[in-house]
Amino acid sequence: MNRINKLFQEKKNILSIYYTAGYPNLGDTVAIAEELERSGADLLEIGFPYSDPVADGPVIQASSKTALDGGMTLKLLFEQLKDLRKTVNIPVLLMGYVNPMLQYGVENFCKSCAEVGVDGCIVPDLPMVEYEELYSGVFEANGLTNIFLVTPQTSTERIRKIDGLSNGFIYLLSSSATTGQNLQVSENTEAYFSRIAEMKLNNPTMIGFGISSKETFDKACQYANGAIIGSAFVKSLKSGKVTDSVKDFMKTFKP
Repeated sequence: MNRINKLFQEKKNILSIYYTAGYPNLGDTVAIAEELERSGADLLEIGFPYSDPVADGPVIQASSKTALDGGMTLKLLFEQLKDLRKTVNIPVLLMGYVNPMLQYGVENFCKSCAEVGVDGCIVPDLPMVEYEELYSGVFEANGLTNIFLVTPQTSTERIRKIDGLSNGFIYLLSSSATTGQNLQVSENTEAYFSRIAEMKLNNPTMIGFGISSKETFDKACQYANGAIIGSAFVKSLKSGKVTDSVKDFMKTFKP
């Protein structure tokens, strides 16, 4: 059983934290992961930066630019993560856009993930049909879970298809907006979350986009197995002793 499946079997109200590799300082990637685990995070999503992050709001866009300007690349990220599993035990996903992955080479990318102990990937702009026809075999051969995204506009048929292709969890976007918006649980949003729950999917679900406080985290957990915090965490990181920023932020969620 992989780390992701084990986590969802053992815990409820799972707290996943996203941050950008190489931000706020180029060498912070592993230190942030270690402190997040110590401070109570259940799951990590490490973003590999890209120059055209169209689905991201201004906070994550700015962090990506800072990381790229500082010299972050996929090659460097894998070098930074080579000893990850000596100190970090919780599940770790890499999240980013398909272009850098293609440039690195999908097979090389998957092998590098396996070598450093990454459990899976979230690649929002990788078309489902391309994943299924071209890449699912190499993902599976390297023990990687591919996490698919669902929006309020995703059809029931497509959600069923995603559920059949998934072996970790399904990422429910709270809206179709970019990251960094506050979660607003309107009647439409509630109907969307209820529709997903009524489908009784085989895979657990996590809600992301707009989770920025204990209140919004708790609200999301009413509809899913947990929630993902990204922009609010990235915004909290300060250059200097970054581990202090992590501790301070996490006290809100894990006092």
